[in-house]
Amino acid sequence: MKLTIVGCGDAFGSGGRLQTCYHLEIAGRGVLIDCGASALIGLNRLVLAPNDIDTVFITHLHGDHFAGLVWLIMHAQHVGRRTAPLTIVGPSGIEDRYMAAAEALFPGSTEMDLGFALQFVAYDADDSLTIGPASVSVREVSHPSGAPSYALRLEAEGRVLAFSGDTEWVDALVDVAAGADLFIIECYGFDADVRYHMNWRIIERNLDRLVAQRVMLTHMNSHMLANRAAVQSPRVLLAEDGLVLDV
Repeated sequence: MKLTIVGCGDAFGSGGRLQTCYHLEIAGRGVLIDCGASALIGLNRLVLAPNDIDTVFITHLHGDHFAGLVWLIMHAQHVGRRTAPLTIVGPSGIEDRYMAAAEALFPGSTEMDLGFALQFVAYDADDSLTIGPASVSVREVSHPSGAPSYALRLEAEGRVLAFSGDTEWVDALVDVAAGADLFIIECYGFDADVRYHMNWRIIERNLDRLVAQRVMLTHMNSHMLANRAAVQSPRVLLAEDGLVLDV
C-alpha cells in the first residue's frame, strides 16, 4: 500500500499547505481518504491521475475535507472524460451535502449527464465495509460537521492505515490505532486547547496508548508548525505535502 500525501494542511492553508487529501495506491488503483477543496491542485502537482481514482472515503462533511469532490467530479466529466465508475463513501448525508455544494458553486451541474456511474455509499458508527480491494471500519469521533464525523481504519494488501479525521481526544482512537502500520492523527495545535481538535501535548500524553507502528501528525496550524522541533519521539512522523511512504 503506497501513500502519497496530496494535502495535510488545516482549513486555513497554514504553512502554505493544501487541505486534507491522502492518496493510496492499492492493487494498481487509486483511493483517496478525504478530498479537501485543493485536492485537484495537489493531484495535478504530483502527477496523480484523477481518472485512476476508484474510491474516495470522506471522514466528515467540512469543506476542507470533502469540497474537492466538486472539482474532482467536474474534471472527470469535462477534462478526463471518465467512463469508469466512481464511488464516494462517507457519513450519512454525504450525497445531499455534495449536491448542495455543487449546485451552489456551479448551478445546474448536478443535472448534467456525467458520462460515468457515480455511486454514494453512506456509513454509520461502527460499520465495516468492503469497497473494491479495501476494507474499512469506522468509529465515531467528536467533531461537529452537521453530520457524524468518523475515524477510519483501512485494511488492504495485508497492511493497516488508520486516520483520526478531525476530532478532540476520544478513547475510540485507541482502538482505531491498535496494531496499525500507520496511524495518521490530527494535531491542530501545539499546547493550546481548541474545542473539537487536538494538540501535541494531548497526543504526547496518550502516545503510549496509541499502539501503532508509526504515528503521523497532520492538520497542523501555524503555532504547531512553529514548534515541530519539540516532537522528539522516534515513532512520530510529521506530515508534509508530497511525502510518499510505503505503509
